Amino acid sequence: MPLYEYEHLDNVCQLGKIFEIQHPMSDKDLTHCPECNGPIRKIISRINISTPKTNSELKDLGFTKLVKRDDGVYENVTARDGDSKYVHRDKPETLPNLKKTISD
Repeated sequence: MPLYEYEHLDNVCQLGKIFEIQHPMSDKDLTHCPECNGPIRKIISRINISTPKTNSELKDLGFTKLVKRDDGVYENVTARDGDSKYVHRDKPETLPNLKKTISD
């Protein structure tokens, strides 16, 4: 069951100004505190999304990152063995070998 955060609108009870309640998604949002019966509202919780921060993390996860260096020239900062360090717009042989990172 998901965990929802609610905030007291008036007086605060022993649950605190902001408190968590677990209930099924099919249930309607609470409008009154289960402890003190005071008015409450559901608030949007923060979430934590972890994203790769470095080129090496991107490479380890199988991503390819191209950085524009000139008109039609990109540096492959996540180049793997056998990949060209620079990708040229009109030279398909310089494209990264995606078969190394993508499988069925």
